[in-house]
Amino acid sequence: MPHVITQSCCSDGSCVYACPVNCIHPSPDEPGFATAEMLYIDPVACVDCGACVSACPVGAISPDTRLDDKQLPFIELNAAFYPEREGKLPPTSKLAPVLEAPEVHRRGSGPLRVAIVGSGPAAMYAADELLTQPGVQVNMFERLPTPYGLVRAGVAPDHQSTKRVTRLFDSVTQIRGFTFYLNVEVGTHLSHAELLEHHHAVLYAVGAPDDRRLEIDGMGMAGTATATEVVAWFNGHPDFADLSVELGHRRAVIIGNGNVALDVARILISDPNQLAATDIADHALAVLRTSRVDEVVIAARRGPADSAFTLPELIGLTATCDVVLDAADHELVRRDLGTATDPLTRNKLEILSKLGDASTPATRPRIRLAYRLTPRRVLGDLRVDGVEFTVTGTDEVRLMSAGLVLTSIGYRGKAIRDLPFDDAAAVVPNDGGRVVDPESGDPVPGAYVAGWIKRGPTGFIGTNKSCAAQTVHHLVDDYNSGALSEPSAAPSALARLVRSRRPDAVDAAGWRAIDAAEVARGGEARPRVKFTSVPDMLTAAANAPTPPLHQRLLAGLWR
Repeated sequence: MPHVITQSCCSDGSCVYACPVNCIHPSPDEPGFATAEMLYIDPVACVDCGACVSACPVGAISPDTRLDDKQLPFIELNAAFYPEREGKLPPTSKLAPVLEAPEVHRRGSGPLRVAIVGSGPAAMYAADELLTQPGVQVNMFERLPTPYGLVRAGVAPDHQSTKRVTRLFDSVTQIRGFTFYLNVEVGTHLSHAELLEHHHAVLYAVGAPDDRRLEIDGMGMAGTATATEVVAWFNGHPDFADLSVELGHRRAVIIGNGNVALDVARILISDPNQLAATDIADHALAVLRTSRVDEVVIAARRGPADSAFTLPELIGLTATCDVVLDAADHELVRRDLGTATDPLTRNKLEILSKLGDASTPATRPRIRLAYRLTPRRVLGDLRVDGVEFTVTGTDEVRLMSAGLVLTSIGYRGKAIRDLPFDDAAAVVPNDGGRVVDPESGDPVPGAYVAGWIKRGPTGFIGTNKSCAAQTVHHLVDDYNSGALSEPSAAPSALARLVRSRRPDAVDAAGWRAIDAAEVARGGEARPRVKFTSVPDMLTAAANAPTPPLHQRLLAGLWR
């Protein structure tokens, strides 16, 4: 009874280290790990011990006998990653090589103090890595009153299993030496230089918050937006709670075909009664209940072999809703199947070849994948009524009516005040996480990056674990070698500075109060009902119990 990794795999890698026979690949030390769409269990080598199940933070691993019908394709998908062995057992080995936690050589002047800016996966994994050592103080800063970045605001509400990784993050926040400063924006309330006065190092894990914009006529008029904005809207992000999402036309068009496009398309045609059992924002659910959309077209410039979505997401999509192709696109799939040599690409094409025909009358809302369409302009006067495409590589024009046009063509990092920035790559220039001056190539003292602002918008939630570990190792090496200057301010001075600049900063107790209130609002029917405005979050945070005096003294909050 081998175990199987399924769609919600986040590529955390914890399962790799837990496996006693090294049967899960690619492992973090292997070249393909950073770009792998998921991890795979070798069904022949698996000894059915279940260690991986306990290690997985998102519940993505199950015995093959316990999979539901939608998950059955993952049995073959896991096995297909491994070569044919003609019935021979694969060689087993000891545990996969584990990157040991960096050993901090503590100085007599006090603990290693690190500020982490951001609270998403890269930030939380970095904090976890640092706090494996005694004598380390991590202060985490986040501009919103709620933490966890894209896990909270970017994972589709019907993917609750993926959001389970927040349980791991919650455990990190309870480690001795960790302090939250939520509702505090670095660059506004505190500067980089001020953080360095209070810390040996500042590690930025701020992601890639901006969308890549499609520069064609008509983008920006009513009825246009980005898929990322819509994801934030239905996830209750306070910056997007008032986004206008018009669903009065029977068709919506999404330009770009990555996983985010698939997520948005799926939510737009999902049964609102099923979504009502998730943590979708109430305002989004109300709009979806009145929706007239019965077809979402996902349009891509290139052909089927170049599809940007991952195979697990495609499998998950086809298992939950109707997905169709035009006859011409079916022909493109057959053509690409005849020339594709990459196994992963062939697997995607095989699934695409089995999709229904768009000419068949629809009996329920559906998604149509469309290929080789280059957007030329958005049509409409005061608001969207369609899109004009050209067939890629030709002058042939195609018109498509639509009442909502979304773009989903990628993310882009944003410059950080007081740090160098590579505008072309949209990342902070760095060497393994050490920020470097692009002109001299020398490290910028005390400045580090992890996650998408370090490497660009690649990988998945768990990919940030190894990315953050690399940065933390370099940070600790610099601290141990004496390359990091001692903070000039006492540890207790930071809390006083933050409170003077941001009296309504939220600490860990405040976040737990927000979390508990949201869960309580969900009752027995929903995982939670989110607060979608900062004032409401702050009101909930204010109901946090006051810690005992000795705890306030230890936290440096007593004045």
